[in-house]
Amino acid sequence: MNAESDERGEVVAETVATPATGDVTADGATDGSADGTAAKEPELGSKAPHFIKRSRTLHLSWQVAVFIVGLAVVAAGVVMLPLPGPGWLVIFGGMAIWATEFVWAQLVLRWTKRKVTEAAQRALDPKVRRRNIILTTIGLVIIAVLVGIYVWKFGIVMPWKIDE
Repeated sequence: MNAESDERGEVVAETVATPATGDVTADGATDGSADGTAAKEPELGSKAPHFIKRSRTLHLSWQVAVFIVGLAVVAAGVVMLPLPGPGWLVIFGGMAIWATEFVWAQLVLRWTKRKVTEAAQRALDPKVRRRNIILTTIGLVIIAVLVGIYVWKFGIVMPWKIDE
């Protein structure tokens, strides 16, 4: 192994020296590549230790255990959706557990990360932010007017002072 070869022993092209400071390139990429391209996505497949992958029965048992643990975490997240708790966060945590072993879960997580990143970029757009602020302000004014009309018409009566 030397600096110009990867793990398979193939020769890799010369790289341009880039500062190791985490500088941001012109287009905003922070992956450390010289041309600002996105980093290669990790390979799909099992992340099980090598000694588990060697034995088919041990690997199958490992997959069943990972599926059961992931299922329990996802089920807890589904229960937390209507109840207090971070439901969606726990569901995505269960998906991450499944993604350590199953390709379909890895693909779902990649899709989800891509969509969340796109939504975050759209939300940071100045035009969209301005529109959201205006719509929120209009909504709050409408609610304040409706509450004012209700209080003007019916008054404020505390629940413990209601006459039956």
